[in-house]
Amino acid sequence: MLRRLPHPGRGFTQGLIVGREMVWESTGGYGQSALRRYRLGAQRAEAEAPLPPELFAEGICRAGAQLWQLTWRERVALRWDARRLEVLDKVPFNREGWGICAADGMVLTSDGTSELISRDPGTLAPLGRIQVRCDGERVTELNDLEWAGGRVWANLLGKRYLVGIDPGSGEVTDIVDAKAVMERHWGDPEAVLNGVAALPGPGEFLLTGKNWRSMYHVRLAGDRVPTEPAQLIAG
Repeated sequence: MLRRLPHPGRGFTQGLIVGREMVWESTGGYGQSALRRYRLGAQRAEAEAPLPPELFAEGICRAGAQLWQLTWRERVALRWDARRLEVLDKVPFNREGWGICAADGMVLTSDGTSELISRDPGTLAPLGRIQVRCDGERVTELNDLEWAGGRVWANLLGKRYLVGIDPGSGEVTDIVDAKAVMERHWGDPEAVLNGVAALPGPGEFLLTGKNWRSMYHVRLAGDRVPTEPAQLIAG
């Protein structure tokens, strides 16, 4: 861990992106979902836009000039003006929404299964499917997503691991144990690791979790392939 930073509002984090020291965070919960924006290291959000109470916010990503925000079970996605935090459009979405990231000219999404769906970055229309495996075993509970170093990075729901995924083959190439930044929240089983955003330094990420007190600037270690990896992450 390189540094610990405030987590403004201790949000129920569902999605996280960073650009030029500015953080956008999607927070979930019916009647509590919002899109927030704040400077990295700030104590409080500088802007926040609530969602309608019938929507449960999930992952976010930047795709060109627009920002996409998924919803959990409502089968819609929101297109935002990232600067003004105004909804520009609502589009149909054909699966549960979990994580989303912009990746090499396309958008990838997760839905808690072992599949990633490639999508058109302008419409989110599905284009293809990637089956994620580790040593031949399916890797499920893929949640928040990020694109960095030619890999898709995902945190796994309820686990302390990040995985790096080859987008061509779907094979897990890296496994990172985030034990060093895991927070203990007695009596709050939902306070799990969720939120991964790439930072400018090589191998550097911002990590946080649902209702966590802090955000963590980390740099990944060089050797990221443990012995018998499938036993750690396969679903």
